Amino acid sequence: MLVLRLILMAFCVLAGLAVSYAYPEVGGPALTITVAILIGALLVLVDILLKGFSLRGLSAMTFGLLMGILASHFISISPLFEEGDAQVIYISRIGVFIVITYLSAVIALRGKDEFNLVIPYVRFEPQRVEAPLVVLDDSCLVDGRVSKLCQARMLGDVLFLPKFILDELNELNNSAVEEERNRGKRGLKTLSELRDFDHVEVRVVDSDVDRKQSREEKLMFVVSSLKGRLLTTSEGLIRRARQEGIPFVDMLGLSKALSREVEVGETLSVKLVKIGKEDSQGVGYLEDGSMVVVNNGADLVGSTVLIEVDSIIPTSGGRMVFGKMLGEAN
Repeated sequence: MLVLRLILMAFCVLAGLAVSYAYPEVGGPALTITVAILIGALLVLVDILLKGFSLRGLSAMTFGLLMGILASHFISISPLFEEGDAQVIYISRIGVFIVITYLSAVIALRGKDEFNLVIPYVRFEPQRVEAPLVVLDDSCLVDGRVSKLCQARMLGDVLFLPKFILDELNELNNSAVEEERNRGKRGLKTLSELRDFDHVEVRVVDSDVDRKQSREEKLMFVVSSLKGRLLTTSEGLIRRARQEGIPFVDMLGLSKALSREVEVGETLSVKLVKIGKEDSQGVGYLEDGSMVVVNNGADLVGSTVLIEVDSIIPTSGGRMVFGKMLGEAN
């Protein structure tokens, strides 16, 4: 944007100089150039006030310039400029050309997401038109199970990661708080694993729509504009997507659907990995990640034991299984 503003000011200076040579009676170069610079400064001020649109790319700028040139041309040949003083008409046409072209370029550059609705650049390749798109949330990356789904080829879509989500993960990775730093590391590690799969394509899409919008609003807008599905483990995002009619993949529901059914009275084999909240308890995990708490199992941490399921408690992250010790597994 700085380069574009400098180019604008240079055009304003050249336009002021051209006016002074074409019509000396209007004023000397100093006056016309000063007026042109003031007009350019006013346009830059309007540009700053329009902040909230984000950069789009060369295609958006080209589209904006083309529309600006066409619009200024049609205005210049309209009946508004048929009669009147030749000097006034000349200066007005220069002003219309600069103003319309500049503002069109600025809006196109900053409104890249809206521009995407007109020209869906992410689907230029014919073979990708029918490919289902999935937009990743940081919660599913931190969770890590999305890489296992891709490894099992249950998820082979084109995966999109909004840039502001990637920025959040990098900020967490550099946080002074250990818990936040661990979340950031897990999320970036999962992203690296996804990029290693040959059948999965991961793209980072620059999608800062409006800095005043909440994180959820920006994420919903990205999913909607890309016409994809949201992949998340956040219950809040799932509720909002359901309310707004946005397609989503419920990672928690998928995990529950694929988890092994465990019933009270069933005998299980589980490896105890740590001591529970009470000194006599041992804690292990099933293959689906469900925590298993075993009474009188603290002395056998590190061993695989047989237990009988006493009770099952549903939790927001899945379920917690309680069991009593039957003995060590052979």
